[in-house]
Amino acid sequence: MTEPEPTELEPTQGDLTPDDIAAAKRVKDAHDKIRAELSKVIVGLDEVIDQLLISIFARGHCLLVGVPGLAKTLLISTVSRSLSLSFNRIQFTPDLMPADITGTEVIQEDKTTGQRGFKFIKGPIFANVILADEINRTPPKTQAALLEAMQERQVSAGGKKHVLEPPFFVLATQNPIEQEGTYPLPEAQLDRFMFLVKVDYPSLEEELQIVNMTTKPMSAELDQVLTGEDIMEIQDVVRRVPISEHLVRYVLRLVRATRVNDASAPELVKQRVAWGAGPRASQFMILGAKARALLRGRLYVSAEDVEAVALPVLRHRVLTTYGAEAEGYTSDRLITELLDMIPAAESETLSDERLPNVLGS
Repeated sequence: MTEPEPTELEPTQGDLTPDDIAAAKRVKDAHDKIRAELSKVIVGLDEVIDQLLISIFARGHCLLVGVPGLAKTLLISTVSRSLSLSFNRIQFTPDLMPADITGTEVIQEDKTTGQRGFKFIKGPIFANVILADEINRTPPKTQAALLEAMQERQVSAGGKKHVLEPPFFVLATQNPIEQEGTYPLPEAQLDRFMFLVKVDYPSLEEELQIVNMTTKPMSAELDQVLTGEDIMEIQDVVRRVPISEHLVRYVLRLVRATRVNDASAPELVKQRVAWGAGPRASQFMILGAKARALLRGRLYVSAEDVEAVALPVLRHRVLTTYGAEAEGYTSDRLITELLDMIPAAESETLSDERLPNVLGS
């Protein structure tokens, strides 16, 4: 289903104020400008870029999975350059220790009094945008330190808590091919990522453009489109975008259908799924649908918004059995079949009485 691009934001009711509507208009304009800036460096990856921006505007973290050479790292660093945010890249390796990313306490001497005391030296995690490159190459102890930063948005060191300045995002990359010397991410940490985005090979035309761009002298100057304050304002507006009760129940039907022990689970799930998605999937799917609606220039959520974010939200939360994997039943295939089996009847056309309730606010 292809959704036409609206020329202007449609009016809506609910908890949105005139300031919110004006902010939503700026979201659409900012999205177009960011895409224009990224096109100076990045070829293709339109869907990946949209999913990355949705996760940022929905206050979530994002994991990009793809083989080497598909511009995953370049994309994340370019996005950070188009935003007026501090950026740090952490290259994850087997010998990386928690203090290497969170920071550590050192003894310093006060030259005026001669007394010595501990001072906390902040690590690279103290930035707005964190590129966790090859995140699965570091041991669990270090991943646990990153997990606290992702979930609590704080760092614990020396018995003290150090708050990370908002906005804060972890945008991670992972290589699905080379598994020697890696530490697979535990399900608890995977669940903290709002999206798992698969980066595929470029088309022939896109690869031709990539080769032409990268084998000639080039220098691209990127304009900064949004500040940290702008992004936090957008995040607040996203949570106030109205969504119908019907679509909320549609999201819950999709998520609960992935759970083997749930009465609503179809036979397909009971035979091929080991573990289904938890409540965080429902939350992220609704927030992602709201953010996508804003990027498309709408102040209400449609069924297509929900369906568009279902795969990146669910694919790392639905674990198939060994037997299903042997049959070629990946989580993507299973989720796609569930979307076909559970249609959102009459949810694409919303009435003018729409939606006093706003989830996630």
